[in-house]
Amino acid sequence: MTRFADLGPAEQRARMERTIRTYFDGCNAADVELMAAQFTADAVHYFPPGLDGPWAGNRTIAENWRQLVLTIGSAWSIERLIAEPETLQAVIEWTHWKTRAGGCLRGDEWYVFDPETGLIREIRAFYAAASDGRPEVTLQGYDYSASAYHLAPPVDRPHPDAQYRAPAGEVSA
Repeated sequence: MTRFADLGPAEQRARMERTIRTYFDGCNAADVELMAAQFTADAVHYFPPGLDGPWAGNRTIAENWRQLVLTIGSAWSIERLIAEPETLQAVIEWTHWKTRAGGCLRGDEWYVFDPETGLIREIRAFYAAASDGRPEVTLQGYDYSASAYHLAPPVDRPHPDAQYRAPAGEVSA
């Protein structure tokens, strides 16, 4: 089998993007197996201070995201994605929809890929601002709509396996 690091840049870039998008598909579906399969077994997901991180291990990462889907109605959209085969790294800008509370969090993540397999080895998350209880954590004054960002979650919530019910009158996106 060819090492990921030995593939051509175009194929590396395509696989990096596909891996990240498949990971997000798994997050939105609350599919632990699909998420875990995008990571090395010893992958680490880092977070800003105060968020009970880092999460270590592909299964831990996947199970923790599934729990957030089921308890707070999490859904995610990728807004921007840049993959750099030369360094086996990528960066994305995302929105984390917290549908149970009716808000969102916007931020970036830096990805490091394993040179042997092309799986995600590390994620470092950076948020637009510290979460201080506001329903939306976004960049103040930035026109997300004019920049073609998602303005609603990309999937219906609550998830069919959710551990809560949508508030009366709430319309799922």
